[in-house]
Amino acid sequence: MNCEVCQLKELEVESFEIREVLRCILHTIVFHRALGLIRPKDIDLELFEITYVQCGEIEVEKKIDETIEHFISWIEKHPNKRSPICVSFYEVKSKQPSWFNNKQRSYWEQWYVNLNVLHQTKSPSHHSKLVMDTGEASEERSSRRTLLEQSLQEVLFQIIKFVNEKKDHVPPINDGVIYCPFEITMPSSSDSTFGMDIFKRMLHSGGHPSMLS
Repeated sequence: MNCEVCQLKELEVESFEIREVLRCILHTIVFHRALGLIRPKDIDLELFEITYVQCGEIEVEKKIDETIEHFISWIEKHPNKRSPICVSFYEVKSKQPSWFNNKQRSYWEQWYVNLNVLHQTKSPSHHSKLVMDTGEASEERSSRRTLLEQSLQEVLFQIIKFVNEKKDHVPPINDGVIYCPFEITMPSSSDSTFGMDIFKRMLHSGGHPSMLS
């Protein structure tokens, strides 16, 4: 099966902006691959004048939040490395019977979310809408925040454009399925326990299809 890949524009963020930026992007990707009856929920970002849509599914929110916390933890331990987050959609197919799992994942779409995290000696609380600074520092922060907001909007449009243009590779979905099965991984984190778990899942994935891996 042909696997379509979308490399999203890299965003330059500070550590306190990671959660909001990733929630916005990851939820937007999953929302646009929802297939069944959902309960869409509009979410206003605290740091930016942007509204995005969540599917309103607790399992999805939990999975995305867990991924973000893993990513933040990894970034703190590896401040000089970059690790794109990969959202992979797949279908589960049967393979030849064996002593091992007779199911395997066939990936048909992957999204790479790319962040360049700026590391500073002191970061403001991510709950603050505006950061009060003085002089040139305040001007520079305001200018950078504006550029990031514009870039984040560009990423959201990039997602919508890809979804609208790339349709032929999407496999048929059984009745009653709300989401295509998907997993969220950090490809370059194989030196951590989180990364090893991902690697094992990709090699030895099995069982019945589920909404989340």
